[in-house]
Amino acid sequence: MGLLKFMTRRPASFLAASTALLGASLTGALAAQPKPWQLGFQEAATENMAMITDFNNFLLYLMTAITLLVLGLMVYVMIRFNAKANPEPSTTSHNTLVEVVWTVLPILILVVIAIPSFRLLYFQREIPQAEVTVKAVGYQWYWGYEYPDHGDFAFDSLMLNDEERGDQPRLLATDTAMVVPVDTTVRVIVTAADVLHAFAMPAFGLKMDAVPGRLNETWFKAEKTGTFYGQCSELCGIRHAFMPIRIEVVSKEEFAAWVEEAKAEYANLESSEGMYANAAITDATR
Repeated sequence: MGLLKFMTRRPASFLAASTALLGASLTGALAAQPKPWQLGFQEAATENMAMITDFNNFLLYLMTAITLLVLGLMVYVMIRFNAKANPEPSTTSHNTLVEVVWTVLPILILVVIAIPSFRLLYFQREIPQAEVTVKAVGYQWYWGYEYPDHGDFAFDSLMLNDEERGDQPRLLATDTAMVVPVDTTVRVIVTAADVLHAFAMPAFGLKMDAVPGRLNETWFKAEKTGTFYGQCSELCGIRHAFMPIRIEVVSKEEFAAWVEEAKAEYANLESSEGMYANAAITDATR
């Protein structure tokens, strides 16, 4: 069975230079990706993800307490009101106090959950003044990135196969990356050119639907440099599992240098759409 493979690639000289620049700057830095037998979320690289992790842990503790409480009540009822301990069954039809408690207590629990939940939602949806804007466009099946604030250049990012990926993780390696500066508010405009996609970066607590004909906005502020991996999170076709996302977070000085190189390479391109229109049938083990 064959699958489509996009044959066109970035000029080797620029790709090699960019990889060398970013590789040198990120040596020893964080690489956020799924790990074998991992429990819990990936390490947080943004305040948003740290808040999500804290909220998740809070819910876990709360759910555990509720489960233990219900279990304790069930054990108490089974012991206190079994047939052996009560040869004469009770004729009680209702208990006002119990009914009030089991009505009010769930309401209080929901209020306790709602307050931090709404705070987190507001933090995510209230986009602060952005210092960098990146437009992420989902295609079948790769991502395109545009930098309208830095010369309006655009490029595409395709998954690398096992022979091309080097020491990058399998199914997450890409030929180019979305590059952003550290400690900088980045606004991400997300859309799609064909079908529904979703732009997701677990270490940033980032997930936004990419809808054709619609511009969705989200944001992040990375607190550490490194390489961060994500994937399309909306079923979009036969190669849905093969359109990863790679974000390189670098220092502001390195980002400025990268922008100058990228402008020289991509400024003359009208857009990223259609750059990989030529496709060929290849083996599914790509």
